Amino acid sequence: MARSVADAAAILTIISGRDPLDNFTFAQPPVVPDFSKALKPNGLKGVRLGVPRLFQGSDKNIIAAFNASIEIIRGLGATVVDPAEFPDAEEILASNNETIVLDTDFKVDVKNYISGLLKVPTGVTDLADLIAFNIAHADEELIPPFYTDQSEFIESENTTVDAAYFAALAADKDLGQTRGIDGTLKKFNLDAILLPSDGFTTGPAAIAGYPIVTVPLGFQPDNVTATAANPVIENAPGLPFGLAFMGTAFSEFDLITYAFAYEQATHTRLKRLAFPAAIPKTQLQDVIGK
Repeated sequence: MARSVADAAAILTIISGRDPLDNFTFAQPPVVPDFSKALKPNGLKGVRLGVPRLFQGSDKNIIAAFNASIEIIRGLGATVVDPAEFPDAEEILASNNETIVLDTDFKVDVKNYISGLLKVPTGVTDLADLIAFNIAHADEELIPPFYTDQSEFIESENTTVDAAYFAALAADKDLGQTRGIDGTLKKFNLDAILLPSDGFTTGPAAIAGYPIVTVPLGFQPDNVTATAANPVIENAPGLPFGLAFMGTAFSEFDLITYAFAYEQATHTRLKRLAFPAAIPKTQLQDVIGK
């Protein structure tokens, strides 16, 4: 989303706020803070963080880097409770509620999105139309090896907003919020939760609808064998992975503080630079002027 925590804080300050087109935003505090004021280099001093090991995954390279980051964070003045397992961790890992909610929401939201467009040259109006359009224009839309499979679209199209959907929403709230993040923060007297992120992690923050910020933690070594695209390449030499700070509702300001302190102490992003051809030569001022 952004190159640095400072950039992310600037963007979040602008895009936050209540949106009449999104009723969920009306739950947030009426005043949006200036998140740039959260950028404190000593922001981890005196903070209590918990490590839910059941969510760390099984990648040895990521776990090794994660363990090293814990020592860095302790050196920056934080207390790290390790482990600090979620009371309902096993239930979260086994739950299929997130898939039910995602599939149903996607179908509804695609239709809402298209209906709000001023012009739709393709003539599609909903997800069913989109699936049919892709099949009719497979040479342009279903490009191997990445986008030949529409199974997720089809699975979403087969859903309805029914009792099972609302039950899944309620279960996610209980698993992610009440007995998940909030329960863990309270049980271990924590300010936030610390865990590695391989770039494909959803986990408790996703089902709870709670904030999470991720900063660079490391890169896969050059001797890692690249996986096949299915549809994306999930592991490869140099693939970046992150360190995530996760908290309760509307704790973004504090999470930015913790992430910024770690980022400034490590500058991991600069330890592996892009290929020369991938480094932008044009800056914003070149486009809009000084």
